[in-house]
Amino acid sequence: MKILIFGDIVGKIGRRALSAVLPDLRKKHQPDLVIANGENLAHGKGITRSTVDEMFAAGVDILTGGNHTFEGKEGPLLLGDPLYRGRILRPGNYPEGVPGIGFATKEVGTRRVCVINLQGRVFMKAAVDDPLRAFDRLLAEASALAKPQIVMVDFHSEATSEGNAFGWYADGRATAVWGTHTHVPTADERILPGGTAFQTDVGMTGFASGVIGVAKEGPIKTMQTALPVVHELPDEGPAVANALLVEADPKTGKATSVERIQRYVEIR
Repeated sequence: MKILIFGDIVGKIGRRALSAVLPDLRKKHQPDLVIANGENLAHGKGITRSTVDEMFAAGVDILTGGNHTFEGKEGPLLLGDPLYRGRILRPGNYPEGVPGIGFATKEVGTRRVCVINLQGRVFMKAAVDDPLRAFDRLLAEASALAKPQIVMVDFHSEATSEGNAFGWYADGRATAVWGTHTHVPTADERILPGGTAFQTDVGMTGFASGVIGVAKEGPIKTMQTALPVVHELPDEGPAVANALLVEADPKTGKATSVERIQRYVEIR
């Protein structure tokens, strides 16, 4: 089984970049499932009905999330909408009562794939629960409900060390663990000793000639003046799509190969 994973899709240019590269990646790799992080879909922060529908129409099967998923008026509403239940996730270690769900199990052919979404705590503002205990709980719930053969985990975190620690914690119990949130791809993709495919951060799909998806002038000005600025997010120009391709054996639940993918495309 092959699973294609995209990191944070940033704004309109990111959505268009994914739509541009996915057909070729599908033809070349023939993934059985496509997962993408959607917390930055709507102009860099949050989700809207139109932006999530655009991604589903482009071929994404499941959208994971993060702290920005809750920004804007539509995010909490979409997370609680039965129409999107199991298709849009938010971190499963948010407190009880928060709209949405933190894991979903999807039938892929004759196999069952569980996708779990968690958020780190280091350098993150949201006071979420311990992601390690949350992983144990969600995995137990998923196993009791559906007995999935494949377990995929999006670990949304700021600190690379925390992501690394979680990868080791889940090794042998998850088929794959990948990081999102920093927008910067790491060159450490590998299969851990227990059979878990791992990458600290997949990286973003978005504007390539800037700083983590926004025009470079804003962050540079902040560095020069120590003052906050309004960041601009271009809709056109050079874009990059970062992804991770994981191949797994459904009989064992272990990863058999992992490949980092990077594609550049001009969006006009």
